[in-house]
Order: sequence, then C-alpha cells, then structure tokens
Amino acid sequence: MAAEFKVHSVLVTGSNRGLGLSLVKRFLGLPTPPQWVFATTLKTDGAKCKALNELKSQHQNLVVLRLDVTDLESIRKAVEQVQGYVGGSELTLLVNNAALRLDGDLETESAEHMAASYAVNTIGPHQVSQAFLPLLKTAAQRSPQQGLSCSKAAVVNISSAGGSIELMMLWEKMQRVGYRCSKAALNMLTKCQSLVYQGYGILCVCIHPGWVKTGTTEADLTEEESTRGIVHVLAMLSEKDNGTFVDWEGNKLPW
Repeated sequence: MAAEFKVHSVLVTGSNRGLGLSLVKRFLGLPTPPQWVFATTLKTDGAKCKALNELKSQHQNLVVLRLDVTDLESIRKAVEQVQGYVGGSELTLLVNNAALRLDGDLETESAEHMAASYAVNTIGPHQVSQAFLPLLKTAAQRSPQQGLSCSKAAVVNISSAGGSIELMMLWEKMQRVGYRCSKAALNMLTKCQSLVYQGYGILCVCIHPGWVKTGTTEADLTEEESTRGIVHVLAMLSEKDNGTFVDWEGNKLPW
C-alpha cells in the first residue's frame, strides 16, 4: 500500500540520525516521492550531519534545515525557509520525531532532566505544529480528497509505548521517568490536536515506532523495519484513525 502513498511535501524533525534519518530515506525511496522532503536537525554541518548531507547530494528534492524545536525563533526561520521552497503554499505532512531520551529512575530523576524532556518531547511538537499549521491548513484546503489522510494533511507525532500508562513498556529494563511522562503528555497533545485540527481537514495521530535498535542488541527492530512499517501505516490511515495511538504495524495501543 505504501507504493501508492503520495505526499506533496513532508517535514521530519530530528533527521540527522536514527529513526528520523531512516524516515527521510523511506520518503525519498517511495515510487512517487514527495516534491519536497524537509529534514531538520539542530546543526546542518559537522560529523553528526554527514549522512544526511550525503543523502542531500543525491536527491534534489531533499532540503536540510536547521531547527531547534525548543527555540521559537529557530522554528519561525524554518517555517520561512519551507515557505520559500513550496512557494508559500502548503506542507502536507509534519512528522514530529525529534526527541530527548534521558535516563532517570524515581530516585535519581531531577527537575532539570524532566523539564528538558518536556521541552523537547512535548512542548517542541506543540510549538512546531502551531508554527506550521497555516501551511497544513492550505494543504488540506487545496486537496481534492475527502475525509482525512496523510496524503491530504497530517500531523504525526512519534511517541512511545513507554508513555502508555497501561502498558508501561520495558519498565523492568529502564524506568526513564521523565521520558515516559513527556511521551504520555505528547499522547494527550495529539488527542487535543485531533479534536481541533480535524475541523481544518488535518489528520492527527501518534505512533509508537517499536523498540528500535540504537546501539543495543536487545531491541526488537532495525530502523529500516520500523520505518517501513510506519510509512505503510501512514498510507493506510483515514478519518477513523484521527486522534488514535498506534504502533508501526497499525495496531491500536492503550493510552
């Protein structure tokens, strides 16, 4: 189904490595790739951005932008740059992927760590979604499609089953209290967005990408497996999925 997935433009935050970079590759590799793929990162040069810049040299439709999701001025500049590429018209799909994962159990978690987690994982997606809302609205208004879909206009928040109050995934392995709380709050943000943004024709959903390998051999999925599933799910989402919490296979998850 992902082979039929057509998106005019997509922006992915936190794209210099890991899941974000793999998602960018996945969008670029679609049979009908987006006209524009915007990959954002804290820094656009240096060793940490080497893979993304190499990818940029191979794809004329890939634009690498600096974006700090905790900095309103940085977000404003990114919006202006995106507008310059799309002609001030539209952004079809916003993927809030940038995240901060700090270790901390109930005995060691600090206020500073929790505040930093919320700033990136909850407030960041809120601020970025607010800033790009006009372009998302335009995409929805110009689309001939009925109902809601990621091909029309959508906000996708990359969440975690670790933020599911019922599942509490991997609690025995890692508590990460601040991270879990910030992702639970992101889930609530997604639900709030879905109740308002649906009136503009914009689909909102949060997705758990699975337990992805990031330097550990214990994890279940590779980045490629996770993002292949995510893009397949995005292609399938419709109005009935608005405001839901799903995983990379499309399964509904409990809040």
